Amino acid sequence: MERTKTSIMIIFRALRECTPRLSYQRLLSRNTTSAFVSPARRYFSDTNGDVGFELSPALLQRAKKLEMEYKSLTEELAEEYDVEKSIKQARLERLVSHLNKYENLVSSLDELKELAHDSDPALREDALTETEETLVSVREERDKVQQLLVPPHPFAAYPCILELRPGIGGAEASIFAKNLLDMYMAYANSKKWKTSLIALTHSSQVSGGITEAILAIEHPGAYERLQFEGGVHRVQRIPETESKGRVHTSTAAIVVLPQIESNDDDNAAERSFDPGEVRIDVMRARGAGGQHVNTTDSAVRLTHLPTGIIVSMQDNRSQHKNKAKAFMILRARLAEKEHAEQVAKDRQARDAQVTSTDRSDKLRTYNYPQNRVTDHRCGFSMFDLEGCMRGESLDTLLDKVHEWATADAIRALIASSPN
Repeated sequence: MERTKTSIMIIFRALRECTPRLSYQRLLSRNTTSAFVSPARRYFSDTNGDVGFELSPALLQRAKKLEMEYKSLTEELAEEYDVEKSIKQARLERLVSHLNKYENLVSSLDELKELAHDSDPALREDALTETEETLVSVREERDKVQQLLVPPHPFAAYPCILELRPGIGGAEASIFAKNLLDMYMAYANSKKWKTSLIALTHSSQVSGGITEAILAIEHPGAYERLQFEGGVHRVQRIPETESKGRVHTSTAAIVVLPQIESNDDDNAAERSFDPGEVRIDVMRARGAGGQHVNTTDSAVRLTHLPTGIIVSMQDNRSQHKNKAKAFMILRARLAEKEHAEQVAKDRQARDAQVTSTDRSDKLRTYNYPQNRVTDHRCGFSMFDLEGCMRGESLDTLLDKVHEWATADAIRALIASSPN
């Protein structure tokens, strides 16, 4: 009887994570043959198999192909060193390492499965306990392999540019756009990332509001971290001018672009376009007034003729500086446009029916009365709005969105893999 209770306790401890509401008394009151079984018990069942702990066949096949490529690169580098091959080999090394750990753990599970059918009850119990621990490790290594199988974004290592503009909501929308600008600047400062305001236009309707802001975060990898911030952000709060205490809803739009090059060289960006591809117009700077407004031809407007994209810049007193900034923004918009078109083409080719990582309406809501921030893509909410707006807890949101995006990318990999 004591041995039976000990076995049940082992099973109960394994079950506790999966079924936290199942009490020990309820488990003892059930017939042991009909009680819930732990992941290890299900693994040993001939009918349930690996119960979702293994890589999908499509991803495993992709991983094995990359492992063969890694071995081939290693042999080639042993004969002759090549920089590009060395970089690619280093990138694949982490994947191969986790794949080998995963395969070794799966082999251990097969050995434990044999021990679980041994005639010695004590040996069977030991196999069950060790299997529970091994299954956790298998899941961890499987997740790492899946993440490393997702191709990196082509602009992942680049700095980024954030364009912020108010949406619906009038004066309150322009104030919210400024709030978001402050949030991203505070977040970058907390990371000790260098930032610079390429353009900033204050609202003429309300104090503390903006009609446009272009922020450069000049840190390698900033684009990879903030790439999913682009879209429509919604705020729900009581404006200071609201006399009846009603909650208003306003929006602001954010565009995230890769910073293709720095603006140190005034002519480098211009040289990257073919003659006649971009029309350059210079004009007097316009604004509320000032010593240099309407006195010099410092404002620049670029028109990319093949796409119709227009970029205007008058933030600097120097025409050359404005032209360099405008070309930097133009190149960033073109790069983002080309990548978005490629992603859309790939998605259409595989006929995906899942939520995508593209920008969509109301990707996030900032609810001030509830002190809540909700990201509608991953369904995550946190009740620390003030910390988020100060940039302190923004990482929590970004982590959840990246987890969602990785899961979406893994589903896309499986869907695009041949059967």
